[in-house]
Amino acid sequence: MSATDNTETTARRRGRRPAGQDTRTALVEAARAVFAENGYDGATVRAIATRAGVDAAMVNHWFGGKEGLFAHAVLELPFDPVELQQTLRDGPDDELGERIVRTFITRWDSAGGGVFVALIRSVAGHEQAGHVLRDFFQRFFSALISAIGSDRIPLRMNLCASQMVGLGMIRYVAKFEPFATEDVEVLVRAVAPNLQRYITGEIG
Repeated sequence: MSATDNTETTARRRGRRPAGQDTRTALVEAARAVFAENGYDGATVRAIATRAGVDAAMVNHWFGGKEGLFAHAVLELPFDPVELQQTLRDGPDDELGERIVRTFITRWDSAGGGVFVALIRSVAGHEQAGHVLRDFFQRFFSALISAIGSDRIPLRMNLCASQMVGLGMIRYVAKFEPFATEDVEVLVRAVAPNLQRYITGEIG
């Protein structure tokens, strides 16, 4: 091996992360980005590993493959739904729509929106992603609406989910301006009244 080849090999090795916890974290972060960009079908183990700066074998080592990595990076939501419900119940029923919109945007913003984007873009090619998205909104809104005592819970739950998934699509996936960068409180004032009607109002 020439001196040049040896130098290039050493540089590549130094660029690799050690096979430790930092490698696992790097893979999860890289996977969220790649799944968000390409969806489940379009994301490859090699692309994820390259972005993370590790050998592709580390995906199998830590997660058993692409499916396991997807579960850890995308299917584990960046918040506890039970804690979230308890937080949102703390306040007047007629302001629940405001609390939901504000909390939804604030928490997804703080997570960079990446997990939501990855879920949405993977729904078509990964059945479990669709289940996670559906189960979250069904359980989340059903529990909140049931606690208030509104009627027609399944329909109200689906209407609420359509509002919030649509909001997420425009802000994080399609990134329509000015919606994508609009101040949270502006969106709360604009969206919450409609969501509140779905929760407690007359829906025909």
